[in-house]
Amino acid sequence: MPRGELRIYLGAAPGVGKTYAMLEEAQRRAGRGTDVVIALVETHGRPHTAAMIGDLEVIARRTATYRGGTFQEMDLDAVLARHPAVAVVDELAHTNVSGSRHAKRWQDIQELLDAGISVLSTVNIQHLESLNDVVAQITGTTQRETVPDQIVRAAAQVELVDMTPEALRRRMAHGNVYPPDKIDAALGNYFRVGNLTALRELALLWLAGTVDEQLDAYRAQQGISATWEARERVVVALTGGPEGATLIRRAARIAARSKGADLLAVHVARNDGLAGADPAHLARQRVLVESLGGTYHQVLGSDIPAALLDFARGVNATQLVIGASRRGRFAQVFSRGVGVTTTALSGPIDVHLVTHAEAGRGRRTAGVPAALSRRRRLLGFALAVLGMPVLTALLKALPDLTLTNDILLFLAAVVGVALVGGLWPALLAALGGSLLLNWFFTPPFATLTIAEADNLLALAVFVGVAVAVSGVVDMAARRTRDAARASAEAQTLATVAGSVLRGQRPLTALLDRLRETFTLRAVSVLELVDAADGRPDRAREETAWRLVASVGDAPATSPGAGETAVPVDDRLTVVLCGRRLAASDRRVVEAFAAQAAVALRQQRLAAQAAAARPLAEADRMRTALLAAVSHDLRTPLASAKAAVSSLRSHDVEFDAADRDELLATADESLDRLGRLVANLLDMSRLQAGALGVHAVAIGVEDVVPRALDELGPPAAGVRTDIPADLPAATADPGLLERVLVNIVANALRHSPPQRPPLVTASAHAGQVELRIIDHGPGIPADQWEHVFQPFQRLGDRDNTAGVGLGLALSRGLAEAMGGSITPETTPGGGLTMVLRLPAAASVTAMEGPPA
Repeated sequence: MPRGELRIYLGAAPGVGKTYAMLEEAQRRAGRGTDVVIALVETHGRPHTAAMIGDLEVIARRTATYRGGTFQEMDLDAVLARHPAVAVVDELAHTNVSGSRHAKRWQDIQELLDAGISVLSTVNIQHLESLNDVVAQITGTTQRETVPDQIVRAAAQVELVDMTPEALRRRMAHGNVYPPDKIDAALGNYFRVGNLTALRELALLWLAGTVDEQLDAYRAQQGISATWEARERVVVALTGGPEGATLIRRAARIAARSKGADLLAVHVARNDGLAGADPAHLARQRVLVESLGGTYHQVLGSDIPAALLDFARGVNATQLVIGASRRGRFAQVFSRGVGVTTTALSGPIDVHLVTHAEAGRGRRTAGVPAALSRRRRLLGFALAVLGMPVLTALLKALPDLTLTNDILLFLAAVVGVALVGGLWPALLAALGGSLLLNWFFTPPFATLTIAEADNLLALAVFVGVAVAVSGVVDMAARRTRDAARASAEAQTLATVAGSVLRGQRPLTALLDRLRETFTLRAVSVLELVDAADGRPDRAREETAWRLVASVGDAPATSPGAGETAVPVDDRLTVVLCGRRLAASDRRVVEAFAAQAAVALRQQRLAAQAAAARPLAEADRMRTALLAAVSHDLRTPLASAKAAVSSLRSHDVEFDAADRDELLATADESLDRLGRLVANLLDMSRLQAGALGVHAVAIGVEDVVPRALDELGPPAAGVRTDIPADLPAATADPGLLERVLVNIVANALRHSPPQRPPLVTASAHAGQVELRIIDHGPGIPADQWEHVFQPFQRLGDRDNTAGVGLGLALSRGLAEAMGGSITPETTPGGGLTMVLRLPAAASVTAMEGPPA
């Protein structure tokens, strides 16, 4: 049986019309004869959406009971038994009630697809797993119902249902999305223009990325290697040389000319494993690329132009930026160079050959050590100077050898000198050997004249072979040295990366690894203070530098105080103390220094984020407070005003019962308003640390009845169990009463009528424990802390339930009195709030604001 197809309608926010568009598609398919059923559609009370269902067959939902509550879920078995061609299943990211066959609705949909049933579904961008944290930062709301991105990406079709923020807010203001009592809070919180604009951009970018993947997959399946200019992609080729920064900035300017263009940097490394680029330059250039919004890539290849073009075609690049050759004019005579070759083979890809300050200067190799050690070179020269005369004397003592044998023995001696001392001793041996062969063994003897052409050819071949063998031996030794150094550098840098990733303090871990690698006494990072003050000699003063980070003993406080100073940029310098490093080690140290600059920047960004977090939290609180004031303060005010206005009206005559009811309404609304204002003021005092606490010894049996009396008739059924011998608690009587009122009110709100809350008390380990027990639906243990967040009503979608300050304020007041509030699971279902206070015998008294 073929698998069904999934079509998803993606939206940036609730209310954009996903369900409506999905039902339109269902009606269209049903109109052309397709068997379509409604497995589950959530209309959310929107009449236009409900009307779109029309005469489509609706499969009845199943009823599930969980923790005393009743829930409606899709009847998966009924849909499978009906087996339509197409099933409409709304809200892909929905979490099924506990006890269902699958935990998530998208898993139900997977089973339908496996059964050969095609599915139409909907999802909002905030429910995608990869964007969950980004959405939380934008909106301040964490979405707990998520769906893996691969489920949505695997859909046969993903259609974006788009709407501008202004249009969506107008729809909401007209009552087409939420009921009237929820409109103000929604517009002031989640549905602000900035939030909606950011969510819309996320949806568009995510869908564009999905389309890009589909395009790449299609081109791969069809074997299409030609560039399709669906979007500008600028690739910049980096060699690891100092010109890289110039090329990156030029490529970034080219990419900036096209809206939405991608910037990619690529370095082609040699596939023989030998180091050809400066890792310090590459590290700094990678940071520069990423700071400009691009990505860094590294590929292997022996043919650099071919590898570069393969990468560019693989990412569907439209433009390629290459630096002008650094080789001299003489070298360019024998080879066209990477830039010219790449341009000739690029095809439809535009190639920008950018000049720079290093162009034409040649590849500087200053400071490159010899292939062999100085001792071996000296030994090679000694063998060349002494060995050739000794060999000549031995051959003169053996008169029966021919010239050919003499040449072969001299060639063997030259190879031996090359193996010991390298190129230059071998060249000296070859030159000396050729002169000795000509003087002693080539007729006419004792003269440098060669009489026969064969002997001249033999000597020429001898010199050529000797030079070639010497060059090969020296190159092999040099490659062996380069390979060993590249391996050591790679291992060192890999170890550095691992230690930095595993450490909690990346900068310190990096400097410590640098100190251990090169056995240094101390390593320090210095920053130039006021570098832009216009004084060119500012950096020479010791007082101009500030110690940013250091490891080891007695770190340097200025660049001149250490043995080696490695500048990172105009402001940062890494100073090494303990010993002076060889020039060959400097480029690895530069790579360390570049990574240290990155770690320092990340450390400072983390510190800035930590400093901004309280401000962000305060802003979130302020926004939520304004939303609360806009709705929850207005509701009781409106009720009280309506009751008073009715009583003052002369147009209607009220009897005694109606007047009492209106007065009761006004009194209840004003009481509710008073409690709300008191909660808001106390929460503000708590956050400011200005709440006065006057703790005295008080009996719990005296406070609990007063708290229940304040709650009025709804608390009449609350049961209490307080032992007569319970010790007194140390608390502020007024604050304790407020805490109990809030906790008991919360328990009453969630308790079933037939099982009212129970308040018990006990003493344990110098504390008095009050337990407010309810048998409502309860809260999962992983969400207990969320109920103590201000302006949070966990699981309550109704804004009429209050601003959600009760439990947050209660915990703050309890902690201010030296106590605590912790939730527990009620046996048999429900939630128990445990209020712990110091017993009067263990604490004397405290006054003033909490610590």
